[in-house]
Amino acid sequence: MKSPISIRRGTVAAVFIDLQEEHRKDERYLVEGFGDILANVQRLQAAARRNFVPLYHWAYIVDLAEARPFHPVDASGKSAFSDKDDPLTAICAEVAPAEGETMLVKTEASAFGKSAFAETLKAAGIEWLVIAGVWTEACIDATVKDAVASGFRVLLVKDACGSGSSAMHQTAILNLANRLYGGAVANTLDACRLLAGDTASVWQVEGSVPLRFTYENAARLYDEL
Repeated sequence: MKSPISIRRGTVAAVFIDLQEEHRKDERYLVEGFGDILANVQRLQAAARRNFVPLYHWAYIVDLAEARPFHPVDASGKSAFSDKDDPLTAICAEVAPAEGETMLVKTEASAFGKSAFAETLKAAGIEWLVIAGVWTEACIDATVKDAVASGFRVLLVKDACGSGSSAMHQTAILNLANRLYGGAVANTLDACRLLAGDTASVWQVEGSVPLRFTYENAARLYDEL
């Protein structure tokens, strides 16, 4: 259900996951509606910068020098996605870090993974994370779940995330919404309002697994978030 919330200034950070060129240029890993997602991310980033909210930019880079059983490879033996030598792992220019912003590299789905990200955020007094990026059912899902497990409240920006298809994206958002304890799901406009210190009405989970979605009603339930 939707209810009004606000986020206290100084307790929020914005986290952007894997907004890399391969998702609009590599035919194998195209994200549906990626242009619209990038435009919404630009709005979020502008709102964060105007309001002195720290921005953290993450890129997924695979180095097969590390043992990775079952990891998919291409005909040359390189990682089938996000290979360390592939120029398409670069962050898309329009959403790339500005001077002084934090650029980080991860080698697995979650931004928390083997990093000290949680400790860094907590040391800075961060309680809320505004999260956007791709792919919703993979790296966004893993990052959000680890963020919640680490004690952060997550504001998941549904129209600033995406996947290989709308069905993949929408069901992934619904799955996360069902378990987003302590956090909320918002659209870009409301997320920008919250970054500015205003109040916005956003969807928050009540009880356990309230969104019993089906093939027939998933799109409607997603729109209602």
